[in-house]
Amino acid sequence: MPTAKTSAALTPTEIAEFCKQLPGAREDFKWGSNQVFSVAGNKMFAIIHFLGDGLAFKVDSDLFLGYVDRPGIRPAPYLARAHWISMQCSAPAMQRDELFAALTRSHQLVVRKLPKRLQPGLLLDE
Repeated sequence: MPTAKTSAALTPTEIAEFCKQLPGAREDFKWGSNQVFSVAGNKMFAIIHFLGDGLAFKVDSDLFLGYVDRPGIRPAPYLARAHWISMQCSAPAMQRDELFAALTRSHQLVVRKLPKRLQPGLLLDE
């Protein structure tokens, strides 16, 4: 599993490097300058440069409202129905360790929705 440092300062490049280390993660650029991370070809789990300086990713449905209650975090436009949140990359509303854990969880939420035959090698031990 990718390692996470404890410092609070993050750049979009550091976030991207972390996302690319997750099992089966693939990076693409879509819709202009959006840096999209996905698994199994096209199943997105994170987007950097979302609507400008934003970072968006999927969260557990039962935690969604708790996240969007926090300062600096809001429902991701166009994706909130699927329980995605967004925040600014330049001032993330989470510390590095918490953000990396949330991105890992986003990846795993997407992987668990894949057909069972595609999951081996992508699931992390929980």
